[in-house]
Order: sequence, then structure tokens, then C-alpha cells
Amino acid sequence: MYLVVCYDVVCDRRRGRLMRRLREHLRHVQKSVFEGPLDDQRLVALRETILDAIDPNEDTVRIYHFCARCREATELLGTSTFVDRDDADEVY
Repeated sequence: MYLVVCYDVVCDRRRGRLMRRLREHLRHVQKSVFEGPLDDQRLVALRETILDAIDPNEDTVRIYHFCARCREATELLGTSTFVDRDDADEVY
């Protein structure tokens, strides 16, 4: 599956920790946005990573799941580039 994860984390320390941990799973594409392909097993690990890094009473994280058709319909403007499916096995 293809995911987009975005977050709004209040505390600088938690935000930095979450960003470093998300890089282990997905590609960092904007300040608070990560995306890329991820299998079910790694998605479970991603959720655990997120829950461990945030304060659920103050922070927000959204995980968007995209099907292949939805991903193809995604528009990128400006300097944006697509995350290649060839990178699926890479660890970011």
C-alpha cells in the first residue's frame, strides 16, 4: 500500500524524535509530511513508532492510504517529485 503521513506535534523535542523515526519507514517529502509504499507488517511497526513518539493529548498524526488509482491521480505542483515505487525495499 502507499501511505502519506502528516503530523502536527506541539513540542519541538517530540517533533524531532517523530521525524527521525518516520525517516526509518518513509521518505520525508515536506516539513511535516512523509510518504511511500509500506507493507502491512511495516505499517504495524509505523503505528507503534508514532504512538511511542507523540503525546496523544496534544499531537495529531494522520495516515492516508492511497490505492494505485488514487496515487496516479495525485497532482504535484512546484518542485514536488513522486516517490518511486522502485524504492519500496529501501529504508529511509
